[in-house]
Amino acid sequence: MKILVINAGSSSLKYQLIDMDDESVKAKGLVERIGIEGTHFKQTVPGTDKVIEFTRNMAAHTEAIAAVLDALIDKDNGAIASLDEIGACGHRVLHGGETFSASALITDETMKEIEALIPLGPLHQRPNIAGIRACQEVMPTKPNVAVFDTSFHQTMPPKAFLYGVPYEYYTDLKVRRYGFHGTSHRFIAGEAPKLLGMDPKHCKLIICHLGNGSSLSAIVDGKVVDTSMGLTPLEGVLMGTRSGDVDPAVLEYIMDNTGMDIHQMLNTLNKKSGFAGMSCSSDMRDVKAAAEQGDKQAQNALDVWCYRLQKYIGAYNVAVGGADAIVFTAGIGENDTDSCAKVIEGLAFMGVKVDPQKNKRGVAAVISTDDSTIKVLRIPTNEELLIARDTLEIVSKL
Repeated sequence: MKILVINAGSSSLKYQLIDMDDESVKAKGLVERIGIEGTHFKQTVPGTDKVIEFTRNMAAHTEAIAAVLDALIDKDNGAIASLDEIGACGHRVLHGGETFSASALITDETMKEIEALIPLGPLHQRPNIAGIRACQEVMPTKPNVAVFDTSFHQTMPPKAFLYGVPYEYYTDLKVRRYGFHGTSHRFIAGEAPKLLGMDPKHCKLIICHLGNGSSLSAIVDGKVVDTSMGLTPLEGVLMGTRSGDVDPAVLEYIMDNTGMDIHQMLNTLNKKSGFAGMSCSSDMRDVKAAAEQGDKQAQNALDVWCYRLQKYIGAYNVAVGGADAIVFTAGIGENDTDSCAKVIEGLAFMGVKVDPQKNKRGVAAVISTDDSTIKVLRIPTNEELLIARDTLEIVSKL
């Protein structure tokens, strides 16, 4: 069966067509600027020189999905002969709240429950829903499955997910830690024990998903016991444009002295902070280049990023009761070998060491020394494949 994996953003749509017989990617693409002048479409077919690329205004996700399907069956540069080859669609959905602890088949009732969670993630939940609706409209006979960013973290105990605020805010408003990047953390939690030669039911991991958005998770026997992101993806370590952990009183102080309202303040914390706010760019490569040229602000940003990661890793080593492995993944985690090694250097007192000869970018491997007290791994993540696997498992039971 071939699964079409959809990741719909507010003005974008990423997709992959995966053949589950061998889990190979048959096509992948990106539609940008949906609903904005100059919508850009690009699809590639891995292993070939087939490319479809054009700019044409698309007012809604329904048009984008229609363009995706046309491209997939394009006579000259497509990937499949007919839409009949697509067995189902798997959708990345930001928020499952406490309602969804696992992926779910899309039904009328499921959609109502997903829509009810919009207040917990309004910026992402609405476009995720739009992507589902678009597939239902354009391919009404194909089953759809929702795979939630938050569901993997639902195993956290109350001591990890509750905030120190009046309890009725949890009971009435569902204010709690939810965590995100769940598809990535779950994929890595499944792959790391294989690399270690361990039973996943007897394995303790600290997973570092490091990219423009970053989060850590503490995993015991395949289940999350803590994670760094909270009610929203804003909490946690320093990120490309997000501040990470901040004293809440900072918001009031800044607002009082600048005249910003709460919406402007949160926009600043989400989109103008992190590397972007502390230095010259949201891209770590630019920040590192600036630091190498003597830019003190850039160096401060790198130091803050590294230090906060070290603190979280140290804390999560306590949370899991002594980790078997620390795992780096995602854009920075998979490719920036120097920065990851720098993080581990700060954990030398714990006996953790990286072997420079093993520390290769983009390769799944144990990169620690043989005598390291905790193994250090680098594993490329594959969220789309996890979504496809969940989709296949669910629709195979229909």
